Amino acid sequence: VQLQASGGGLVQAGGSLRLSCAASGRTISSYNMGWFRQAPGKEREFVAAISWSGSRSYHADSVKGRFTISRDNALNTVYLQVNSLKPEDTAVYYCAADTNIFATVLYTTSGKYESWGPGTLVTVSS
Repeated sequence: VQLQASGGGLVQAGGSLRLSCAASGRTISSYNMGWFRQAPGKEREFVAAISWSGSRSYHADSVKGRFTISRDNALNTVYLQVNSLKPEDTAVYYCAADTNIFATVLYTTSGKYESWGPGTLVTVSS
């Protein structure tokens, strides 16, 4: 499956963006999906994950209450609504697929996700 993240950009602190992850080549309706981010000079970190059905989600403590992951399986797309942005949210944001069909565990470690797309850059100015 090919994944393409989009929707990043330059935004002022306190602003919002909606990131999208469009999948092609295969349906992602049976895959748990995740968002990760990597800031300059830092390791990639978990942001959020959502189950294949969309019924369960999990967000990192650093973004809880500000970011929301969702999905539309009919459109083969996953979203990340990012609100109340802070300068420390500046990073390249990546979406990823856990290609184990109908997996029951939402993973927070990047190594559990097999498919990755190029990221989209989010820059938050103070």
